[in-house]
Amino acid sequence: MSGENCFDVLNKIFIPKKKEDIENIKGYTIKYGNIVENEEIVDEVLVSYFKAPKSYTTENMCEINSHGGNVVVKRILEMCLKNGAELAEPGEFTKRAFLNGRIDLVQAESVIDVINAKSEREAKTGIKQLEGYLSEKLVKIKKEIMDVMVNIEVDIDYPEYDVEEVTNKEVSDMLNSVGQQLEKLEKSFDNGKMIKEGIKTVIVGKPNAGKSSLLNAILKEDRAIVTEYEGTTRDTIEEFVTVNGIPLKLIDTAGIRTAKDEVEKIGIEKSREMVKEADLIIAIFDSSEELTKEDLEILELIKNKRVIILLNKSDLPSKINENDQRLKKISKAIINISALNKTGIEELYDEITKLFDLNKINLDQEIVITNLRHKNLISKANENVKKAKQALNEKMPLDVIAIFIKDILEDLGCITGDMVTEDIIDEIFSKFCLGK
Repeated sequence: MSGENCFDVLNKIFIPKKKEDIENIKGYTIKYGNIVENEEIVDEVLVSYFKAPKSYTTENMCEINSHGGNVVVKRILEMCLKNGAELAEPGEFTKRAFLNGRIDLVQAESVIDVINAKSEREAKTGIKQLEGYLSEKLVKIKKEIMDVMVNIEVDIDYPEYDVEEVTNKEVSDMLNSVGQQLEKLEKSFDNGKMIKEGIKTVIVGKPNAGKSSLLNAILKEDRAIVTEYEGTTRDTIEEFVTVNGIPLKLIDTAGIRTAKDEVEKIGIEKSREMVKEADLIIAIFDSSEELTKEDLEILELIKNKRVIILLNKSDLPSKINENDQRLKKISKAIINISALNKTGIEELYDEITKLFDLNKINLDQEIVITNLRHKNLISKANENVKKAKQALNEKMPLDVIAIFIKDILEDLGCITGDMVTEDIIDEIFSKFCLGK
């Protein structure tokens, strides 16, 4: 519980073994006792006390640590509500921490990133944002802008001092510096997107080439149905997996061929769409057969994309190999595998690691943008930098240039929460679980 009256609610249901006035209980302490209703002990608990302003929300807070089990927990919750508490909205504790000024909006959003992290790198990026690395960077950029804005305001208000030429030089230097910093942050989103969402990896091939067997081999479980019949996969199957620390969003698609019914046709069209959107394509071919018309259509579909070619069924006599020029035109990465026997899978992992070496991203030294909202606002700020530079080059008055510069500050303020609207705040925190 958090809020001005949380200790009053607690005192109505909690009897500590050693009674003490709330004024005398120090923050960051734990008391042992019982939750009691109508003189009946409901549970034996530990209660943690956090006193304002030294708490997660900066308000008075307490945490009741009870034994597990839905019955006991539900009853304690009902007792809290009956005695004056209200159920929290999603993200309300973090929202209060933000509204009370303990953290900014970037740090608040990073809480959900840490909770939802699917890989160590994603968790580490979230922790860095929570510690305020991005916030500090944005504060420095805003200070750099404000230092020049002061001179602009002086020049606008007191034109008789004739310092416009000096101010123009300062504005130009500032815009160049801010533009470079924002571009670097904006470009980091490509890596950030991979860390957060995973590399969108689409497995393509004709029916029965071994796509589903490959998916099962990578996941180490029977996620997809594998039979001797063609066209088993009618829709895409999506799974998240980490390969050598690289997060992959694996998508097994319907086999590409001339559809035999309307349902399969829809699945094949979806497969073609997935290929267009993919970061990486794993194209799988049956090496025990010559390349068919369907195989050649797939090669045409995936050209000019980042592709790893797998020649499956290496346990059978081969009719195509890695020296086939039709394959080499599409990709230099051609690997022999047996999805059934799970051989060649490690070589596939090594090739993925070569293509996407996330170890090159130094998360200890670099700030990586993983949040699309942040990226869009940084892009918008960067556009306003360009508009301000254009206005400066066209020798427009400083008060016009100042409009664009103020827009940059507003865009950056929307990231940290200085200029954000209540609707956006509500939308951000609606994604949180009740526990945060």
